[in-house]
Amino acid sequence: MFLDPDKRVDLSTAAGMVADGDVVALGGGLSARLPMALIREMIRQGRRNLHVVGSAHSLDVDMLVAAGAITVCEESYVGFEQDFGLAPAYRRAAESGTIQVKESCCVTILTQLRAAEMGVPFLPVRGIKGTDMRRLHPEYAEMTCPFTGEVLVVVPPLRPDVALLHAPLGDTRGNLYMEQPYVLDEHFASAARSVVATVDKIVATEELVERGITIPAHLVRGVAEVPFGAHPASSYPHYAYDRSATGAYIRAAGTQESLESYLDEWVRSTDEAGYRDRQGSAELERLTTWSESVDAWKGLFA
Repeated sequence: MFLDPDKRVDLSTAAGMVADGDVVALGGGLSARLPMALIREMIRQGRRNLHVVGSAHSLDVDMLVAAGAITVCEESYVGFEQDFGLAPAYRRAAESGTIQVKESCCVTILTQLRAAEMGVPFLPVRGIKGTDMRRLHPEYAEMTCPFTGEVLVVVPPLRPDVALLHAPLGDTRGNLYMEQPYVLDEHFASAARSVVATVDKIVATEELVERGITIPAHLVRGVAEVPFGAHPASSYPHYAYDRSATGAYIRAAGTQESLESYLDEWVRSTDEAGYRDRQGSAELERLTTWSESVDAWKGLFA
């Protein structure tokens, strides 16, 4: 009888599965379920020349840009929503040309992932007709529909070298459980050449089966158990977005000099256990109380 191997690895090994120059898909979106522990560890390891792709992201992309890890950024949006506005390091890099910005849209990236999943050389999209997306993406093309005569933009498959995902629960075999919305995570997992994941907690396979497996083990190369591995993003249903910690980053990101000091203090000079210690166990536990009452979750955003 074939048994899945134990795919547990430590965080350093997990981050080491990303090579310089890789096309890296970032799971989660905006300020939810971002693979932040992996992001911090890649910065510690000095990763460079990454081509990141994703839906709409915030701190993960901004921090990688600040650390000089990104060469090409292919996202529909990078910012902190209505809470803290635009992403400071990303904006400086985009304006100065330090990174190549290949703005895309969520549906186009999804269509490219579906093409990879289906094993077809292209799929059509309609929404970007008449936009500058074609200028930013010379790999896109146009074709005339053989049934209607309509001219459509067609996009090639997107097969990232590695997808970095964070899930609230996983097992030793690499099965992952997530609450919806999945954003693009399940498509990243099936389209990417490999998947590296962190989970807040490793549990028995039987518990995952009972809940419903989101990402099956055969797609996952390695899984690292990292409590609060998405912090300061949220990891529903376990803990909420940490507005205070995100605000501290935004204030530090005002200049590259102050941002370097932040990275030295919170990332480069410590590991994830030290990072959690510096955040404070009481503060982290407070993030888990969001579901106790309306006042509890409102208080987290005060």
